[in-house]
Amino acid sequence: MTRHHKHRLLAGLAITAAMGLVAAGCSSTKSETSSTTSAPTSPGGPALVSIGAGEGQLDIIAWAGYAENGSNDPAVNWVGKFETDSGCKVNVKVGNTSDEMVQLMQTGQYDGVSASGDASNRLIVGGNVSPVNTDLLTNYPDVSPFLKMQPYNSADGVAYGMPHGWGANLLMWNPTAVTPAPDSWSVVYDQSSPYKGKITAYNAAITIADAAVYLKSSQPDLGIGNPYALKQNQFDAAVNLLKQQKSLIGEYWADYLKAATAFQTGSLVLGSGWQLNANTANLDKPGSAETVLPKEGATAWSDTWMISSKAKHPNCMYKWMNYVTTPAVQAQVAEYFGEAPANPKACSLTTNPQHCTNFHATDQAYADQLYYWTTPTKKCVDGSGDDCIGFQDWTTAWNDITAS
Repeated sequence: MTRHHKHRLLAGLAITAAMGLVAAGCSSTKSETSSTTSAPTSPGGPALVSIGAGEGQLDIIAWAGYAENGSNDPAVNWVGKFETDSGCKVNVKVGNTSDEMVQLMQTGQYDGVSASGDASNRLIVGGNVSPVNTDLLTNYPDVSPFLKMQPYNSADGVAYGMPHGWGANLLMWNPTAVTPAPDSWSVVYDQSSPYKGKITAYNAAITIADAAVYLKSSQPDLGIGNPYALKQNQFDAAVNLLKQQKSLIGEYWADYLKAATAFQTGSLVLGSGWQLNANTANLDKPGSAETVLPKEGATAWSDTWMISSKAKHPNCMYKWMNYVTTPAVQAQVAEYFGEAPANPKACSLTTNPQHCTNFHATDQAYADQLYYWTTPTKKCVDGSGDDCIGFQDWTTAWNDITAS
């Protein structure tokens, strides 16, 4: 994705339901009670028009590291202050994959979710999330413009969430075991690899896009443009590459803690990973992991806090979306998780003054090399036709890859 609205992902999932504009009467002034309006209409119902007193509880689904309450590390706790300030007791369900998050949101038991682009489109179309009234989101004006109203967090000009943060899916390796330092995804597909049995990949269907990114560069004759808009021959090539890779895989990862431990012990030494995985591995055993953005580029995430269309605690959810995007909290989350904050005002508050530089928060050249997760659909997300492979086929293929 590039900045200033020049995104590699040119279109999101088509929304067939009519969606109106946010009502002109929406006010940013908080009131004592919450209410909703009939506009905008959407599969997920109306947006909140005012924030009232908290309901005393908040049930959210979050990526690990996004809602820390001190239970993992007593020194890492931004949920506690929110609970004290808002009166909303936070219950966090960690989602390990976007598929899991979608399934959990479909139960209607949660107020909101930190959704990546391969989940958010599905949630919008499924009516599982409601539009958000950005007038009520205090920090929304400060969010980086390139994260707002994008195909993965809006539909027909209507916002469906509060941007949280973004980052790349990187190539990760153990420098004591892997030499020389890699700079290409080719090392995780090399059938003669000396690291056979110690290579890992993210356990989700969206990983097919990782293979497509590599093939885009290594096999240009395939004509791959957007890795989420694959025609049959392109899709088949990516799936076949991953089937060949299967013999090299020690284990597929979904739990970042287990992945980090594997790099510490040396049972895994090479593969795709988040910066969080490397940070966690290096906490207890410095030098366990390093990361790089390979020369072919990489897939990436841009996460958005979304509110459930069946939220039982909507006031608390809006309060949370406001709180978690304040500069101080954004600084904490960005450093702990290992990502670029959505609110650049956080950059002056990070413990490491170079954090935003290290994570390329304002580096357009870096962002130009990233392909942000989105949901593949038969109607090609890049506008190239109606003959792309949809997400259900991605899921079926991934199940086949990992089971073979």
